[in-house]
Amino acid sequence: MAETFELSNKTAGEFLYHLAQIAIAETRTNDVFVIPGIGRLVKAARKARMRQNPQTGESINIKAKTVVKFRVA
Repeated sequence: MAETFELSNKTAGEFLYHLAQIAIAETRTNDVFVIPGIGRLVKAARKARMRQNPQTGESINIKAKTVVKFRVA
């Protein structure tokens, strides 16, 4: 990206960092962040579930949580 737009690596890195920060903030507040032509970040809820610890075979409860999924445009 830096070579294509004739930017320094530092400037390109800062741009990507700030884009990620905006994506995080928008996904938290609006449940979706769209990058036109690339895709979207969407909040999704995962249900609580039971799984087994592969090392001990013990059943463990995994709590419900919210995750972010990327959907390609």
